[in-house]
Amino acid sequence: MITGEIDRKQAKKLLELARQTIYAKLHDQALAIEQPEDDCFNENAATFVTLKIAGQLRGCIGSLSPTVSLWESVKTNALSSAFHDSRFSPLTADELKDVHIDISILTSPVDLVYVDAEDLITLLRQGVDGVILQYGSRGATFLPQVWKQLPTAELFLGHLCLKAGLSENCWREDHPTIQTYTVQSFAEEEV
Repeated sequence: MITGEIDRKQAKKLLELARQTIYAKLHDQALAIEQPEDDCFNENAATFVTLKIAGQLRGCIGSLSPTVSLWESVKTNALSSAFHDSRFSPLTADELKDVHIDISILTSPVDLVYVDAEDLITLLRQGVDGVILQYGSRGATFLPQVWKQLPTAELFLGHLCLKAGLSENCWREDHPTIQTYTVQSFAEEEV
């Protein structure tokens, strides 16, 4: 797991990696970026890569467990977001120029112990916590950035249940397992 914060220069390098990885795949070329010497790029990390066009989601895939290096995680998730997000058709070369890339590096998820739905609402930190919801064999996650579109805990959890293929009120009625995490997030327009 990443032990410190990613600085601006490192963030810029990771965003460049994501864009060049997608570009190389679209143009059937070898990747033309080498991994810098920074130790952080070798540390295992869980990441999500989010693609947007004109502010609208165009792909978002990631990992919740730090099983590969930060460098490899960003490469893999950039490709998955661009070409394997089942909600969208694969990204085209024409679209790439309009894509804005956001990378999130996740902390390890922590179990959230709660008594009931009202307790759950009070424990969640809006705008801070990413949430993993699990009930039976179904589960889903929302990054903390999703709070911007779903600003109340009720909306956030209801949509998260729907994303997992559960009833919208699953979080109220079925006491699903909840884990939370935080992220360090950076986007191309910010660095």
